[in-house]
Amino acid sequence: MGDDSIDDFTTSDDSLDYEKDLANGERASKNSQLHKRLDDLLEQKRLKALLDDTDDWDID
Repeated sequence: MGDDSIDDFTTSDDSLDYEKDLANGERASKNSQLHKRLDDLLEQKRLKALLDDTDDWDID
């Protein structure tokens, strides 16, 4: 009984081909540029938040 249910969860080779869903060529290049830009913007936002925390600075 237990061995029968394990056979139901085996997958075929077709379902493991994830690369067919990935972009290639010009689309992949655009995606890469977009992700880099998003990473840069998130880093700028993080740094700005650190700099804007001027309440902790004691400037006389």
